[in-house]
Amino acid sequence: MKAKTCTTQEAYLKKQLSRKYQVRFFRVFLLLAFILLWQCASDFGWIDSFIFSSPVKVIKTFYDMVREHNLFLHIGVTLAETLVSFALTIIFTVVTAVCLWLFPRFAEVMEPYLVVLNSLPKSALAPLLIVWLGANMKTIIIAGMSVAVFGSIISLFQGFQEVSQEKMKLIYTLGGGRYKVLTKVVLPASTPYLLSALKVDIGLCLVGVIIGEFIGARQGLGYLIIYSSQVFKLDWLILSIIILCIIAMILYQGVCLIEKWYYNKK
Repeated sequence: MKAKTCTTQEAYLKKQLSRKYQVRFFRVFLLLAFILLWQCASDFGWIDSFIFSSPVKVIKTFYDMVREHNLFLHIGVTLAETLVSFALTIIFTVVTAVCLWLFPRFAEVMEPYLVVLNSLPKSALAPLLIVWLGANMKTIIIAGMSVAVFGSIISLFQGFQEVSQEKMKLIYTLGGGRYKVLTKVVLPASTPYLLSALKVDIGLCLVGVIIGEFIGARQGLGYLIIYSSQVFKLDWLILSIIILCIIAMILYQGVCLIEKWYYNKK
């Protein structure tokens, strides 16, 4: 019976491993097929290579910009602004959600304002931020925060409210106060909500930073996209978009690794 159980488990694990490899294979296959089709369409004149560029031209543009020592400057600026914006978003989200939980009446007052602020198109706020605070890195970081923070607060506070009431009553019964309930029950139980919010926030912060760079920056990938579109250097534009996609993927995977580490540790 035990041998049969082991055989069943091994078969299941092999099946899961095979599925994992299949998913990876098709991901790579789709990417390579898209690149090949893009290059063929450019070579055979199916698309205008001046407007749509091509993989070969993008690679050449990347090499030229690296040689001129300006591409990594733009990447570094955007990445730094995104990470600072993301870190501040986490801090502001946790502090605000805790305040809302500690003061229920305050939460009732603030709820409609948070919903409205979360619903506002952040691209409309960016020009105001530039006018109020000036065209600098601080403004762009705030623009990045504005895209992510309100939805993150609502999500985490909702997680606080769904914590088991029985566990909270147990702490009160044992003589613990509201602080003990927060630190021993509410925050640990809401960690999955925070991790889920972070996976969304990292992408939203990048979007907000790019919006800010569109309007008031002289460095960064957002500035590079706007500048290249104005002077019709579309190879630069497409390269910048590809780099943004890569950055978004790396940042998301970084948060996923943090989530995986947390659950493995737990």
